Amino acid sequence: MAAAARSPDCVLAGPRKPVSGARYVARQPILDLRGKVHGYELLFRDGSDAVFRGDGELATRTMIDNTVLFGLGRLTCGLPAFVNCTLETLTGSLVHLLPSGMTVLEILETVPPSPELIAACRRLKTAGFRLALDDFTWKPGMEPLVELADYIKVDFSLTQSQERRKLLQPLRGVTVALVAEKVETLEQLSWARDEGFTLLQGYYFFRPVLLENAKVPANRVSQVEILRMLQDDTIDLRILAQQVKRDPSLTYRLLRLINSPVCAMRQEVQSVQAALLAVGEETFRRMATLAITSELNMGQPLELLRTAFVRARFCEQAGGFAAPDRKEQYLLGLLSLLPAMLRLPMKELAPSLPLREQIRQALLGEAVAERTLLDWLEGHERGDWAACDAIVETHSLEPQDLLRIYEEAVLWAETALSFSQK
Repeated sequence: MAAAARSPDCVLAGPRKPVSGARYVARQPILDLRGKVHGYELLFRDGSDAVFRGDGELATRTMIDNTVLFGLGRLTCGLPAFVNCTLETLTGSLVHLLPSGMTVLEILETVPPSPELIAACRRLKTAGFRLALDDFTWKPGMEPLVELADYIKVDFSLTQSQERRKLLQPLRGVTVALVAEKVETLEQLSWARDEGFTLLQGYYFFRPVLLENAKVPANRVSQVEILRMLQDDTIDLRILAQQVKRDPSLTYRLLRLINSPVCAMRQEVQSVQAALLAVGEETFRRMATLAITSELNMGQPLELLRTAFVRARFCEQAGGFAAPDRKEQYLLGLLSLLPAMLRLPMKELAPSLPLREQIRQALLGEAVAERTLLDWLEGHERGDWAACDAIVETHSLEPQDLLRIYEEAVLWAETALSFSQK
């Protein structure tokens, strides 16, 4: 798992900007019914506003900073980027700074379907952009926009099932992808399937039905112990190999990775001990961490594993600003999604984890110092900029340092996942 070209250790410190001027860009996944990521909605915040704006200098700064400096392709790993747009954005020249082939322009529900807007949308479609109608409701004059739309998004937090069926009835026969927004539970996921939605946006995969009072499988405890061992500066590889060999499924997954072309081995290996000797300690640490985490997430959406990797890398690299032990921060971020992976509540998992008590408390959501970075990142994932600002101000952090580290973590996680899928 190679690190991204830009290391967070090279972040340049500058004069601290007021929190109200913090610039953020977060992403929320849009998945298909199989749990595969179709694209990401990008959430922009510049200044005190919590949404993307299309007016004047503010919009220009937001667009240029986040498409030219960071690049939509890097933030979305080459998948479609869904970007909220106002009337000014859609009718002006600014939008053409975005790569049309990978951008979906979301027309906000507050934008009236005027002739000016419809004409602009026709020009944008000709230029190669795709269009989405956000928080869709039928209003007078919506028909031309529906004909132009590639996606129609419906907010599940604001609508009931009967209301949605009535809303979608006139769309039968229209070639458009239906996106269910703010799907937070498996019950809502079931409704979306039944009602004809093909894409889903929300954190339902973070909140599966948990198996209360279930015992944590012994092999899962062993895998977490191996993860902890892999974070130590010095490690007895013989003991580590013995631990790995006790888990046949993990052994198979690890040997599969080592025997793959990605590892560039000149000869195949048939044992963990031979793998250790062949690839060396540092390579083995990376491959074993990847294999164990993939094993923990087996049978769950890949986006869950991707988010766990982003959290782990972010908490580790940002640990230099707000946490004394970066290795512990890596485990905290990685293990924060264990309940969704194993379908067990954290209160059942935490007592058996071989971690320091404060890290267990952080996993349980308690307000300990070790949880500072994870709290910021969870707020960032939701686009809860007020929560991010409060943490930044309380702990005297630099928002742009955190954003750079987040961007690097996204790239690092994608490299790790592409490696594991080969």
